[in-house]
Amino acid sequence: MQILSVQNPKVKQWSLLLTKKGRDSQGKFIIEGTHLVQEALQSGVRLETLLYSIDKGLPAELEQLLPDRSICVGVSEEVLAKCSDTQTPQGVAAIAEKYGLASAGLLEHPQPLVVVLDGVQDPGNVGTIVRSADAAGATGIVLGRGTADLYNPKTVRATMGSLFHLPIVEADLDEVLPMAAYKGVRLVGTSLQAESTCYELDLRLPTWLIVGNEGSGVSPQVERHVTHRTIIPMHGKAESLNVAMATTVLLFEAARQRVF
Repeated sequence: MQILSVQNPKVKQWSLLLTKKGRDSQGKFIIEGTHLVQEALQSGVRLETLLYSIDKGLPAELEQLLPDRSICVGVSEEVLAKCSDTQTPQGVAAIAEKYGLASAGLLEHPQPLVVVLDGVQDPGNVGTIVRSADAAGATGIVLGRGTADLYNPKTVRATMGSLFHLPIVEADLDEVLPMAAYKGVRLVGTSLQAESTCYELDLRLPTWLIVGNEGSGVSPQVERHVTHRTIIPMHGKAESLNVAMATTVLLFEAARQRVF
């Protein structure tokens, strides 16, 4: 099958997935680029449609992973551009169903290391945190209200495929945090007034790391659920760290304590 015109009804539907409204109404999202599509296929994500440039052809590394070639649609470069938010489309894109997960699974893990995002608004930061959590061996991520959409194309790209590797759920933090605390989980937040550094706090215990908005930090409503506060010591002149960088430091300190 081939589609060459950007006026095709299917193309118009696919292009709407570049907006949150379109993703929510259709229950689908776009995966762009050979690497990300490959990661999705290897992780068992069900693809509805695989678009590839007629001029460039279907990459061999994807062809061998496809259980069914019937989902493949050859398209023009104009169609790919219509379905991409990048200046230079990579020649491959896929349409996948959004997959919602229940937070209950995160609560059942015997030794959890979960990252909780409270109003982290930048898609790049959210994607980087997902990638760092995957690299550090975290057991899951919880996206609270006001956090950037996981399925935003910028977020998806920033994860570099890590969103397909670990459980990520959207939840009301006022509901899920007390449940975690009841299970004996430490709810850890950062604070300039904290008495212990992240290197002194025992992160081997069941832990959920709570991080907040780029400008205002964790909201007062979520802050009241924090059970342990810590600080990342800084020896230079920088006043603070970017939220994604700070989260990465905490995650890898937890990984160091747990693995080494």
